[in-house]
Amino acid sequence: MRLFTSEQVSCGHPDKVCDFIADTILDAYLEKDPASRVAVEVLIKNEHVVLAGEVTSKAEIDRKQQVRKALDHIGLNYEFSLDDLIFRQSPDIAMGVDTGGAGDQGIMFGYACDETPQCLPLSYMLATDALLLLRDLRHPLLGPDAKSQVTVRFSDDGTPSIDTFLISTQHLEELDVTGVREITGNVMDEVAARYGLSGSFRKLCNPTGRFVIGGSFGDAGVTGRKIICDTYGGGGRHGGGAFSGKDPTKVDRTAAYMARFLAKHLLKKYGLKEAEVQLSYAIGMRDPISVAVMADRKWDASMSEECLRDFDLTPAGIISFLGLRDLRFSSVSAYGHFTNQEMPWEKI
Repeated sequence: MRLFTSEQVSCGHPDKVCDFIADTILDAYLEKDPASRVAVEVLIKNEHVVLAGEVTSKAEIDRKQQVRKALDHIGLNYEFSLDDLIFRQSPDIAMGVDTGGAGDQGIMFGYACDETPQCLPLSYMLATDALLLLRDLRHPLLGPDAKSQVTVRFSDDGTPSIDTFLISTQHLEELDVTGVREITGNVMDEVAARYGLSGSFRKLCNPTGRFVIGGSFGDAGVTGRKIICDTYGGGGRHGGGAFSGKDPTKVDRTAAYMARFLAKHLLKKYGLKEAEVQLSYAIGMRDPISVAVMADRKWDASMSEECLRDFDLTPAGIISFLGLRDLRFSSVSAYGHFTNQEMPWEKI
């Protein structure tokens, strides 16, 4: 028997608010100039927003207006102050990207497994689906900030069951903890049923008994602090680079999407239980430094060679193959970059 736990956070979590602002600004630049170079970081605390980073673009946008648009979309309609510390991309970096090279050095991982139809870990999908369902309820007494965490128990023969389901959700004063627990308990039961799992598991909701102050008023938010929620819930490795706020020339994002595609492709092609792909790049160089594939927890050199042979893994090649110039990246800023099966890196 083994236990494995994954977590997810909602679009109203302060870190995710920052990711969404960053990708909303990115989308605005790319819509007007698809060749824009964008690397935007965001910090939020209370009603104060700080933008920082580098942008080189022919487009002119009202960044404060884009922040307003992002906050309104999440349901955060308060007035805010803005510090804008965005400058042009360093010419030292641009020199390598202009010739088709990677915008930075780094390692990226892609992962896929057979635990769910989405080829993602079961604990991760349960945690994610719970928050999506909670959001879709549009309950007038619940706030936008929420977290979920699910522990799955695997028996010796691999049969899964839910051990513990935890949801913490922001709520208004007039909704007491009993009411919150009834709402979240129903969500837990419905999500478990979707995956054919028994409802006999430990349920935890707002363990402190109160979660009225949330979002940036309860905690500071920063882009890129929820990279495990963005990817595989801890089921696969992560190279450490965040995604949001970065245009497609940034391999932190682009190569991670391609690595996910390759992992899912190999999983389905060879009937694997797990597949993990590592890509590595050097700044200014087009081809990856290395490609490594782990199939069912064993390194497989032939699959690595297959990936190199059959796919163009240059930044430009990945952008073209996945159609990354035609996407709205804000659509994957919350609830996972690999959960939406309509994204091009998910279509095998």
